[in-house]
Amino acid sequence: PSDPERMWISGTSQYAIRAVVYVATNGADTPVRVGPIAAVIDVPRNYLSKTLHLLARSGVLRSVRGPRGGFQLAIPPARLTLARVTEAFDDVGQRHCLLGRTQCGDRFACPAHARWGKVSDSLQTFFRKTTIADLMSDVRAAAR
Repeated sequence: PSDPERMWISGTSQYAIRAVVYVATNGADTPVRVGPIAAVIDVPRNYLSKTLHLLARSGVLRSVRGPRGGFQLAIPPARLTLARVTEAFDDVGQRHCLLGRTQCGDRFACPAHARWGKVSDSLQTFFRKTTIADLMSDVRAAAR
């Protein structure tokens, strides 16, 4: 991947995280519609709609039908981890051999295996421990 921001997770996972932070921040009292989310995070509406419905099917969001419908969190933001948001789209931190070997593990380690293992473990820990509430507070602090 040439875009360093997309090196660790797919674009869909990035959009999902951004959309969930937006829903968490703006949808506490009433559901948030797809259109405003798509406009703010600059994602095509139809693409985002499919992503949000996948998040609803996986239990991250709650989909509300009707004229006042939209999306709300199904899990409190302090308990909703980035790993939970992205699991429908990516296996974040899944270890693939950096040198392209089909057999690479502790028994048949490539020269990068031990170092890459530390990075991968750190990435997995970050996604398992960082919550949407953490990102909400970061977004609020940046807005000040």
